[in-house]
Amino acid sequence: MKVIVIGGDGYCGWATALHLSNQGYDVGILDNLSRRYWDSKLGVDTLTPIAPIQKRIKRWQELTGKTIDLFVGDITDYSFLSQTLRQFEPEAIVHFGEQRSAPYSMIDREHAVFTQVNNVVGTLNILYAMKEDFPEAHLVKLGTMGEYGTPNIDIEEGYITIEHNGRKDTLPYPKQPGSFYHLSKVHDSHNIHFACKIWGLRATDLNQGVVYGVLTEETGMDEMLINRLDYDGVFGTALNRFCIQAAIGHPLTVYGKGGQTRGFLDIRDTVRCIDIAIKNPAEEGKFRVFNQFTELFSIKDLAEMVQKAGQAIGLKVEIDNLDNPRVELDEHYFNAKNTKLLDLGLQPHYLSDSLLDSLLNFAEKYKGRVDKEQILPTVSWHRK
Repeated sequence: MKVIVIGGDGYCGWATALHLSNQGYDVGILDNLSRRYWDSKLGVDTLTPIAPIQKRIKRWQELTGKTIDLFVGDITDYSFLSQTLRQFEPEAIVHFGEQRSAPYSMIDREHAVFTQVNNVVGTLNILYAMKEDFPEAHLVKLGTMGEYGTPNIDIEEGYITIEHNGRKDTLPYPKQPGSFYHLSKVHDSHNIHFACKIWGLRATDLNQGVVYGVLTEETGMDEMLINRLDYDGVFGTALNRFCIQAAIGHPLTVYGKGGQTRGFLDIRDTVRCIDIAIKNPAEEGKFRVFNQFTELFSIKDLAEMVQKAGQAIGLKVEIDNLDNPRVELDEHYFNAKNTKLLDLGLQPHYLSDSLLDSLLNFAEKYKGRVDKEQILPTVSWHRK
């Protein structure tokens, strides 16, 4: 099967492209390499020294004999996107190709507008390209659990059945996004749902939790294949960030009380979820939603787990409760369902002491690359 991975040079995209190639898919990567540009623009760098995409792909072929086609360009350019898809002829389209940072979208008006235009227009272009040339292809789109917010009821997988004034219907689950980035994902979901309904397209929206880890079977094969690992206040995510902070002796940066609860998953499960979705495509005309996470943790719990794991290997780890730069509840109810991928065969890698040890040791190995000036949050949601 031919699968194109849009955003295949990024954190989730690179690991997924290699995993799918290793599983026997004919893989192409489409990427405008903007993730590297944003780092340069912000003056930050990934903890790990990642090679240029061309060298990464060449090394993958040398090690495995498997080829990955590369298309460098922007999906907001419809002519480029349409031409690329016609050349590659995908049967499945995996879409990671968006600006994925909530803090980046909240820097200022310019970054908010860019995030929404980039994400929404890019996805709309994919939908139109599918309608025109690949109506039978399956779109596997990376969404986010952040679309739901933190409602005071259980979070279902995409849809909720409601009884109101004696009538009953199953409707899209209400959305309460917490940033202009998360809003762009909500707009994507609405657009994809509409396109499936009117054009008979098929799509799976994977509402992913916070991803942690760096190594998969494939990215661990060679230093040239290593994945990026972000620790800065704009692109770094909670658990990865905490492990790197612990390795360099910086207090763990917990926002507010740390009672914010979210869904989390290992990057090894991210790549398997994509594979499962491709192998079990949505029906024609269906917009299917899976909640893609394996465990729920509060930020405070994660920090304490990293503190304990760090102390076990001789690190002095402190926790610092910072004023929360975001507008969100510090403590709240959060119970989300995640059975659909499990029912299709996902066997999760749960967070363990051994994995935390591995992450901490990995952070120790590259801690000389850390710029301590980039650790604290610099973006605020609040009106100044």
